[in-house]
Amino acid sequence: MKATELFSVRDLSVVVTGGANGLGSAFARAMADNGAQVTLFDLDGEAAAAKANELGRNGGATDWLQLDLTNKAALAAAFATVMKRRGKLDVLFANAGIVAGPGFLNGDWQRAPAGAIENIPLDLWRQVQNVNLKATFSAIQASVPYMKQNGGGRIIVTSSTASLRVSPAVGVAYGVTKAGLNQLVRQLAVELASLNIRVNAILPGPFQTRITTPEMQAAFNRASPVGRAAELHEIEGLALLLASNASNFMTGGLYPIDGGLLLGKVD
Repeated sequence: MKATELFSVRDLSVVVTGGANGLGSAFARAMADNGAQVTLFDLDGEAAAAKANELGRNGGATDWLQLDLTNKAALAAAFATVMKRRGKLDVLFANAGIVAGPGFLNGDWQRAPAGAIENIPLDLWRQVQNVNLKATFSAIQASVPYMKQNGGGRIIVTSSTASLRVSPAVGVAYGVTKAGLNQLVRQLAVELASLNIRVNAILPGPFQTRITTPEMQAAFNRASPVGRAAELHEIEGLALLLASNASNFMTGGLYPIDGGLLLGKVD
């Protein structure tokens, strides 16, 4: 089979949560540029509209819905709207997430009091849980009945390398929620395999996004075996693999894309 057929996402109906910026926008671009019908779910309606217009100018069939992803009723209504507009749901990128404040070490590897366990606000812990874990679960829960109706589908969850290793400079709630997503992926992969619904996770390492500060960039450069953070477009190939028929026999996988970060740096 030719690569153009094997990795094709043409005419697939794709939802990307948190699709207006960052990794979500890269997933949306990979899909839209290759002929998928993409719907962005995002709290920031202005940014979602701008991203949809940008992708549309490049020929992508893209629209958007503004909603609070932690609102289960709003999620259900959003997926119903997608079904009304597209008639089906093939792929969900359950991508939306937030950071969790500082870790217990700063960029210079010194103790950071704000990130110490005794100083983490309970409201922050709850907020990160609600967005990263609960909203992802709710989005998947709302999407699965439509995929069953469609005879199958793909669910691709954005986890993190912070789910597999201690990340002292990252707020503890972030890694905890991402580790929870890993187990959710494995559990659902087994439950949904016989229904032709594949469930996998992408585990990004350091990527350059709008929140990457010069200090963060310097820390990425020091920690990475390849000596730099990734650019957003460098995640698109993995997204195409997991959304297409090329991944028909792949489910329950946790796929790091981190420039070797998890392996450690020796020189």
